[in-house]
Amino acid sequence: MELPSAIENMLSSQFPTRLPVWWARHGEVNSHPTIPGVSGRKIVIRYPKKFKRLEKLMQRIFKGPIEIRRPLDRMNSLLWELCNGRRNFAEICEYLDSTFHEDIAPVAERTATALRQMQTLGLVIILEKPDDCIWDVGPGITPEGHNLEPEYPEIFDILLLENEKISTIEEE
Repeated sequence: MELPSAIENMLSSQFPTRLPVWWARHGEVNSHPTIPGVSGRKIVIRYPKKFKRLEKLMQRIFKGPIEIRRPLDRMNSLLWELCNGRRNFAEICEYLDSTFHEDIAPVAERTATALRQMQTLGLVIILEKPDDCIWDVGPGITPEGHNLEPEYPEIFDILLLENEKISTIEEE
């Protein structure tokens, strides 16, 4: 698989990485590569809503939700699991291409677009090297300052997979 030169030059050696947000796996296993930290299950992401003054008042009056739950489709779920801060863009594209074949063609452009959307939502960051990731990227972790509604453990799976590391912070 060859990446188009503009995308390849810009992203191929960079490391898409999940930012600290609560996420979990759910549902049945779909097609996926057999590699550590990848289940092939769908992902749901939860993060607090950012209210303006009037929106906050309306939320309190009508007792609206305080969080956004964003379920991902099977392709974006696999992309999310692959973005652990240890795989570069080119590797991620190879795994996506070998899993979804023509359904994701052209893989580099579609992957770059999905990553840009996740960046815009504040869910992913692109790092220059894997050692730059110093936060927890595992499932079921509520980042400091995120007030989320009670979890539903019977629906969401927050267990770590084999060889899936919660934290990239090295112990002293």
